[in-house]
Amino acid sequence: MKTKSIRQTVTFAATPEQVYQLIMDQKKHAAFTGSKAVMSTKVNGKFSVFDGYCLGYNIELIGGKKIVQAWHFAEEGWPDDHFSTCTFLFSKVGDKTKLIFLQTGVPEENLDALREGWKQFYWEPMKAYLK
Repeated sequence: MKTKSIRQTVTFAATPEQVYQLIMDQKKHAAFTGSKAVMSTKVNGKFSVFDGYCLGYNIELIGGKKIVQAWHFAEEGWPDDHFSTCTFLFSKVGDKTKLIFLQTGVPEENLDALREGWKQFYWEPMKAYLK
């Protein structure tokens, strides 16, 4: 299976800790996505978001600075035993937060859908939630 990477940079009108918590706090995650989220806040802890459409586990967590997780998507063409690695890096820029997102190990046929999916189902709803 050929894999590709997704890299996106997004700016939020919030602190790095607030943006970090949007992803890692299951109640806030559910609030901005409008779907069930179960999120462990421990390394090696598991998560499930979008009513189980995405699931995985935490690899590295540094509050307000970095999240590294293994993600599996219930997508056609996504192998049952395959996980991609998603890295979220947060930095303060003035009174805003710059998020650098990198997803590696994306099956090539799922690349375009996931690239758009992060924008449509994460970044835009997160920005709207923070207003």
